[in-house]
Amino acid sequence: MLGPRRGTAIELSARQLEIIRLVKQHAPITGDQLAEQLNLSRPTIRSDLALLVMLGYLDAKPKVGYFLGDAAVSDHHGARKLQGLKVKDVQSVPVNILETATVHDAVVALFMENVGSLMVTNAEGELVGMVSRKDLLKVTLGNAGAAGMPVSLVMSRQPNIITVSPEDPVVEAGRKMIHHQVDSLPVVAKQQDTPGGPVRLEVVGRITKTTMTRLLVELASDPGSF
Repeated sequence: MLGPRRGTAIELSARQLEIIRLVKQHAPITGDQLAEQLNLSRPTIRSDLALLVMLGYLDAKPKVGYFLGDAAVSDHHGARKLQGLKVKDVQSVPVNILETATVHDAVVALFMENVGSLMVTNAEGELVGMVSRKDLLKVTLGNAGAAGMPVSLVMSRQPNIITVSPEDPVVEAGRKMIHHQVDSLPVVAKQQDTPGGPVRLEVVGRITKTTMTRLLVELASDPGSF
């Protein structure tokens, strides 16, 4: 749904959104033509047109008709930009830890890197699991010997890890986060050392809820920034 201009707390009605759609499709279009398309009278939509012009969603030229205004063009541009972005355009550097590391090493890495989860890899950089702050809390509370445990004993293992590839749409990554209720996703690239050999998933990045929030804020603030 189109958002209000400059933070105005006004939510557009279904009829107003339909008016914007018709203007986008048929501009320039007169008020009488809009009313006819909507099967309504011109006086019925007069207040809708006035509001949309005031908010900047429509521009009107006397004796010509209505055009899309700057606010509608910006909103549409931002939506197209978001749809066109791929994971590789916004992914950040992965924070990895070897599967042979200890729970103590993982806790230190979490705090040093200020992240909520770590990608666990083998010596070849292949994803073998993930360990989160919650996983580490569970194993350390009331367990004096937890610090020396291998992180591989407490991590979530492949193939139970939800991943994305660099070429996936950012919108798809967001859908996966919501559907699986996770805070971050490893970005993996398929590697095959020899033709016909086994395919392994190499960790090349990560995408998090913070990444998605920052992206949405930047698009809302300046749709042309990406």
